[in-house]
Amino acid sequence: MKTIVRGKVTGKVVKSNQPINFLGSVDKKTGAITDQKHDLFGKKIAGSILVFPNGIGSSVGAYTIYSLKSNNSAPAAMACQKVDLTVASGCALANIPLFILSPDEYASMKDGDDVSLG
Repeated sequence: MKTIVRGKVTGKVVKSNQPINFLGSVDKKTGAITDQKHDLFGKKIAGSILVFPNGIGSSVGAYTIYSLKSNNSAPAAMACQKVDLTVASGCALANIPLFILSPDEYASMKDGDDVSLG
Protein backbone atom coordinates (compact mmCIF):
# COMPACT_ATOMS: atom_id res chain seq x y z
CA MET A 1 0.00 0.00 0.00
CA LYS A 2 1.24 3.46 -0.90
CA THR A 3 0.07 6.61 0.89
CA ILE A 4 -0.94 9.66 -1.18
CA VAL A 5 -2.67 11.71 1.56
CA ARG A 6 -1.53 10.76 5.06
CA GLY A 7 -3.80 9.74 7.87
CA LYS A 8 -4.70 6.86 10.17
CA VAL A 9 -8.22 5.58 9.96
CA THR A 10 -10.34 2.61 10.98
CA GLY A 11 -13.74 1.87 9.52
CA LYS A 12 -16.03 -0.30 7.43
CA VAL A 13 -15.23 -0.90 3.78
CA VAL A 14 -17.70 0.18 1.13
CA LYS A 15 -16.28 -1.48 -1.98
CA SER A 16 -17.05 -0.93 -5.61
CA ASN A 17 -15.70 -2.81 -8.60
CA GLN A 18 -16.56 0.15 -10.85
CA PRO A 19 -14.77 3.49 -11.23
CA ILE A 20 -16.49 6.46 -9.55
CA ASN A 21 -17.32 9.76 -11.21
CA PHE A 22 -17.57 12.05 -8.19
CA LEU A 23 -19.14 14.88 -10.17
CA GLY A 24 -21.92 12.83 -11.74
CA SER A 25 -22.47 9.92 -9.37
CA VAL A 26 -22.26 11.21 -5.80
CA ASP A 27 -24.69 13.49 -3.95
CA LYS A 28 -22.36 15.99 -2.27
CA LYS A 29 -24.88 16.73 0.50
CA THR A 30 -25.72 13.16 1.56
CA GLY A 31 -22.79 11.08 0.27
CA ALA A 32 -25.21 8.74 -1.53
CA ILE A 33 -24.30 7.16 -4.86
CA THR A 34 -26.93 8.47 -7.29
CA ASP A 35 -25.92 6.76 -10.55
CA GLN A 36 -28.51 4.00 -11.11
CA LYS A 37 -26.02 2.01 -13.22
CA HIS A 38 -23.34 1.99 -10.50
CA ASP A 39 -22.87 -1.06 -8.27
CA LEU A 40 -23.06 1.19 -5.18
CA PHE A 41 -26.33 2.87 -6.23
CA GLY A 42 -28.26 4.02 -3.15
CA LYS A 43 -25.40 3.36 -0.71
CA LYS A 44 -23.94 6.14 1.41
CA ILE A 45 -20.17 6.52 1.57
CA ALA A 46 -20.08 8.86 4.60
CA GLY A 47 -17.66 7.64 7.27
CA SER A 48 -16.64 4.58 5.25
CA ILE A 49 -13.34 3.38 3.88
CA LEU A 50 -14.28 3.80 0.20
CA VAL A 51 -12.48 1.18 -1.90
CA PHE A 52 -12.77 1.47 -5.68
CA PRO A 53 -10.60 0.88 -8.76
CA ASN A 54 -10.16 4.55 -9.79
CA GLY A 55 -11.89 7.83 -10.36
CA ILE A 56 -13.22 8.97 -13.73
CA GLY A 57 -14.74 12.09 -15.17
CA SER A 58 -14.30 15.81 -14.83
CA SER A 59 -11.68 17.46 -12.67
CA VAL A 60 -14.57 19.32 -11.02
CA GLY A 61 -15.10 16.05 -9.13
CA ALA A 62 -12.34 17.27 -6.78
CA TYR A 63 -14.72 20.01 -5.66
CA THR A 64 -17.39 17.38 -5.02
CA ILE A 65 -14.96 15.50 -2.76
CA TYR A 66 -14.23 18.76 -0.90
CA SER A 67 -17.99 19.45 -0.64
CA LEU A 68 -18.58 15.97 0.79
CA LYS A 69 -16.14 16.81 3.58
CA SER A 70 -17.76 20.21 4.18
CA ASN A 71 -21.17 18.52 4.46
CA ASN A 72 -19.92 15.77 6.81
CA SER A 73 -20.78 13.22 4.12
CA ALA A 74 -17.26 12.21 3.06
CA PRO A 75 -15.65 8.82 3.43
CA ALA A 76 -13.18 8.55 6.32
CA ALA A 77 -10.60 7.45 3.72
CA MET A 78 -10.33 6.31 0.12
CA ALA A 79 -8.28 3.46 -1.31
CA CYS A 80 -7.88 2.83 -5.04
CA GLN A 81 -5.91 0.66 -7.41
CA LYS A 82 -5.04 3.68 -9.54
CA VAL A 83 -5.23 7.27 -8.30
CA ASP A 84 -6.08 10.01 -10.79
CA LEU A 85 -5.52 13.75 -10.37
CA THR A 86 -9.18 14.45 -9.52
CA VAL A 87 -9.31 12.02 -6.59
CA ALA A 88 -5.82 12.96 -5.37
CA SER A 89 -6.45 16.71 -5.43
CA GLY A 90 -9.94 16.35 -3.90
CA CYS A 91 -8.61 14.22 -1.04
CA ALA A 92 -5.67 16.58 -0.49
CA LEU A 93 -7.97 19.64 -0.36
CA ALA A 94 -10.41 17.90 1.99
CA ASN A 95 -7.70 16.18 4.07
CA ILE A 96 -9.16 12.73 3.41
CA PRO A 97 -6.54 9.96 3.70
CA LEU A 98 -5.89 8.35 0.31
CA PHE A 99 -4.06 5.12 -0.43
CA ILE A 100 -3.05 3.15 -3.52
CA LEU A 101 -3.68 -0.58 -3.16
CA SER A 102 -1.83 -3.41 -4.87
CA PRO A 103 -4.03 -5.81 -6.86
CA ASP A 104 -3.80 -8.35 -4.00
CA GLU A 105 -4.69 -5.76 -1.33
CA TYR A 106 -7.65 -4.59 -3.41
CA ALA A 107 -8.87 -8.16 -3.98
CA SER A 108 -8.57 -9.02 -0.28
CA MET A 109 -10.85 -6.15 0.87
CA LYS A 110 -14.52 -7.07 0.99
CA ASP A 111 -17.59 -4.86 1.38
CA GLY A 112 -18.39 -4.58 5.09
CA ASP A 113 -14.90 -5.51 6.33
CA ASP A 114 -13.50 -3.56 9.29
CA VAL A 115 -10.05 -2.28 8.30
CA SER A 116 -7.35 0.04 9.61
CA LEU A 117 -5.24 2.02 7.16
CA GLY A 118 -2.28 4.33 7.60
